[in-house]
Amino acid sequence: MTAADIARPIAADVHGDRRASVDSWAFDSRALRPGACFVALRGTRDGHDFVEEAFDAGAHVALIDHDVPGVVLHEGRALVRADDSLAALQAVARSVRSEREALRVVAVAGSTGKTSTKDLLAAALASTGCYANEESYNNEFGLPITLLNTPASANVVVTEMGERQPGDVASLCAIARPGIGVITNVGLAHAEFLGGPEGAAAAMTELLEALPRDGLAVLNADDPWTEQLARRTAANVVTVGRSAHADHRVTEVRLDDRLRPSFDLGGCRLTVPLHGAHHVLNAAMAVVVAHDAFGVPVEETCTVLESARGGRWRMELGESPAGVVVLNDAYNANPSSMEAGLVALAHLSVKGHRIAVLGDMRELGEHADRAHEDIGRKAGALGIDVLVGVGAGGRQIATAALDAGVAVETAVDADEALEIARRIVRPGDAVLVKASRVLRLEIVAEALLAPGDVA
Repeated sequence: MTAADIARPIAADVHGDRRASVDSWAFDSRALRPGACFVALRGTRDGHDFVEEAFDAGAHVALIDHDVPGVVLHEGRALVRADDSLAALQAVARSVRSEREALRVVAVAGSTGKTSTKDLLAAALASTGCYANEESYNNEFGLPITLLNTPASANVVVTEMGERQPGDVASLCAIARPGIGVITNVGLAHAEFLGGPEGAAAAMTELLEALPRDGLAVLNADDPWTEQLARRTAANVVTVGRSAHADHRVTEVRLDDRLRPSFDLGGCRLTVPLHGAHHVLNAAMAVVVAHDAFGVPVEETCTVLESARGGRWRMELGESPAGVVVLNDAYNANPSSMEAGLVALAHLSVKGHRIAVLGDMRELGEHADRAHEDIGRKAGALGIDVLVGVGAGGRQIATAALDAGVAVETAVDADEALEIARRIVRPGDAVLVKASRVLRLEIVAEALLAPGDVA
């Protein structure tokens, strides 16, 4: 697209070279590719402060909504000024999507597992000409960026649909116009804003109601909300899970000593190269979408999925030179994913102790106290040896875990948690690291994996 092409659907002004062309889109000046359109968004920091850096990094166009003094527009560079850069980004993405009628959009929603399911779907649909963003771009600016970065050669794009507030999913669907919807589960994620599982179910309904009559909804047969959700769409519905009532039933689930699950589905045995039993459903849904919506043989998908890759800081299993096993699931946390991480830690075969470094689960609202306490009790029930609680929520987890017979320590932040971990972790131990993104507990996991960090 040229700067003039970008400006046209949003009636924006172009300053500089109207013929300046872009072949990718980004909102982070540090991560853009040469030839990109940099979108200056306002959040905790104002993207307009980084327009010059974006041009220095190779951007050809910047989408802005107020003056940026001092930027020099050489030949091949342009500023596209709209009234609101976020609204303009969404409008451009909506316009591009409307021009690509043949593009098939698969949308993934759910309280947990969206990104892993997206990654597995991208692998399962590789033979169809599928594109999916490597990051977790599931919000009001990430999804438009994903659509705009979808190559012209792609026939399919897999998108995530975030549901932080009521109406979010409906807004994203209005831009992406999905024909296939996948809902992994209904839980407590973002309960502070959605109002608990009932609000989360309502958010998932927004995706189902957006699907066309000839579309497909793939739902979790083991989730208690599925029967209610299935009634809210005109699309064809299929269910996947261990339940005897599932349209596509998962059986013979096993977990190896590296936490890789395997299972039978549709006459095929699949080993998932990701870590944790919760990936069984994610992988099964990917197989079903590939088969039911795109006609990819189950056997072919099972083979392809064995080489799938997971996202960064999501159930990454590593071992340090000293022999410390680290399960790094520090990207984010909610009650369902926190429990899945503890179950995975409990399953690991270790010579030493099982240690959980757990922090706050944010955005749970009135459900927060009970949710954190439940995780502490779960740690005790699973036989976790030591729990390090980080932050206020982590302290609640630790208090409940102590009552359940677990040895505990507490830390105010990631730096103090790392000091504790260095003091208590020994070769042969296994350590789970998990909390909401803001706590940055990945620094604990990465330090424990470094050579010479644990003697």
